[in-house]
Order: sequence, then C-alpha cells, then structure tokens
Amino acid sequence: MSLHKPARQQLADSERIIPPHAPGMRIGLFGGTFDPPHQAHLDACLLAMKRLKLDRVWWLVTPGNPLKNTSQLAPLAERLAAARKLTHHPRIDVTGLEAVINTRYTYDTILWLLTRCPRVDFVWIMGADNLRHFHRWQKWRGIAELVPMVVVDRPGPSLYASNSTAGQALAQFRIPEGAAASLPGRRAPVWTFLHGLKSGLSSTALRALRGKPGAANTPAAPAKSKETKAPAAKNTVKAGKTSAPKKLAKKAATKKTSAKKSSVKNNAAGKAVKKAVKKTVKKTGKAASRTGKSAKFGKAGKKRAK
Repeated sequence: MSLHKPARQQLADSERIIPPHAPGMRIGLFGGTFDPPHQAHLDACLLAMKRLKLDRVWWLVTPGNPLKNTSQLAPLAERLAAARKLTHHPRIDVTGLEAVINTRYTYDTILWLLTRCPRVDFVWIMGADNLRHFHRWQKWRGIAELVPMVVVDRPGPSLYASNSTAGQALAQFRIPEGAAASLPGRRAPVWTFLHGLKSGLSSTALRALRGKPGAANTPAAPAKSKETKAPAAKNTVKAGKTSAPKKLAKKAATKKTSAKKSSVKNNAAGKAVKKAVKKTVKKTGKAASRTGKSAKFGKAGKKRAK
C-alpha cells in the first residue's frame, strides 16, 4: 500500500489550544481520522472512561493516516464538527491538535503531550482492530513504552487481535481486565483488554456507503428478525370453493368423528359380548350345579334302596 502524505490543513485559532487538563488527571487519548465518526467510537470511549475511571477523554482527529490512502478524506474541519456533534459530552474533548503541532505519527504526538503535560496520567485507547495492525505503526514499541494502553474489543477482530504480532510481543505486559481501574497510574509498558462492546459499525464501511449515489439519503435497512413470518398459503382457489387448507381440516374432522363413532360401536359390541359370556357362564354354572345335585341324590336313593 502506497503512503499518502496528508495535505496541510489550516484550522481556526480557537483550535490551537490543548484541551483542559491539570496535574493528577487521568486522561484517555483516542486518535483516528474519524471519517466519519460513529456510535461505536463513542461507545468505546464511554466504556474506557467508566472501567478506567478516567477524568476526560481527548479525541485526536488526525489530518490523515500514513498507512491509508487519504485522497478521498473529508476535510479536517468537517470531521471535527461531526465528531463534536456525535460526542456532545462534557468530559470528551475533540481536538485537531496534530494539524497544529504538525505531527504525522502517534509516537510523536504522545511525546509532545507528555513533555507539555508531565504530571497528567495519559492512557492510549484503541480498538481491537488496531491492535491487529499495531506492529505496522511507526515506533509501535516506543508507544507502548510511553503510556499505558487499553484495547476495546470489536466483533471479529477481538478473536485474533491478542494473537497478532503486537499482541504476542506485549503479552507479558498485559494485566487482567479486573485491574483496569489501576491502569492510568501504572508505569508503561502495561495494557489491558476490555470486553463488552460488540458494535459492528465501521468507518470504512460508512465511507463506502457515502460514496454510492443516493446513499446519503437512503435510510439504513432495519435488521431482519430471526423469527420470520410463514409464507401465505398458495392453495387458495376461486371464490365459491373451499381452499385446500379448509378441505384438509374438514377431512381430518370427518376422520376424527368416524373414529369416535367406530370406537363407540366397538365399545357397545364389546359390552354385548361380555354380557353374553357372563350369561353363558351363569347358565353353565347352574346346569353343572343341578347335575351335581342329581348325581348326589341318585347315590343317596340307591343307598336307601339297599
């Protein structure tokens, strides 16, 4: 990939100040082109702010990314305005500081801030997708040695980010997520991984959508539900005739009625048979009883005759 040097972009005088800070403050640094900024950016910052107990977060909107083609990049002033509109948070500051101090690489920007804010506890915030390519950044090992870092998970990249070149090289300096609140006060190199954010939003995808004709006025399609409605029955016939589903239901009901009648008949027949058997048994028993009595009396008569 060819590298494109971003054009010099002028900012208003009001942009040429370092955001509010004071000794002992815990401040997160979140850098990027933010073209365009989106909800996942904000969610990542709010998650880091909460878990690390940060006082503030600074969005460092860069003039351009040395690793990407910036020929179609929106003007810095527009990206700053969009980022401020999105964040609108009392503890988030959006700044185009890098265009003022003329730094192209993250290492140089952090070093400049540490020199001018020596008693501030800075933490670098990045997404898991950035950790995957972190080894391609200028002086990436130096960045890890300058400030503590926190990596916020993303769908997909979080699965393999820890096994990336930088992830493996820095594995020995990783602390448990449960100790994240202690990160700003620790001495670099040190970092942790924060789970909980699962937004699939991507600036790259949003830029691609922005480039399509009519994309700006096209609302996002609603997410499809896992539970879809069953297709309408295609067996409906002309008016005046019963539809196939009704016929089937009628047929089933007829079968059920027939089965019920048959069962009743069978039960009646069974009862009749049982009754007949009982009668027969009763008659047979009586006959046997009479025969037994006759034989007994016959023997008695013979004895008397004798």
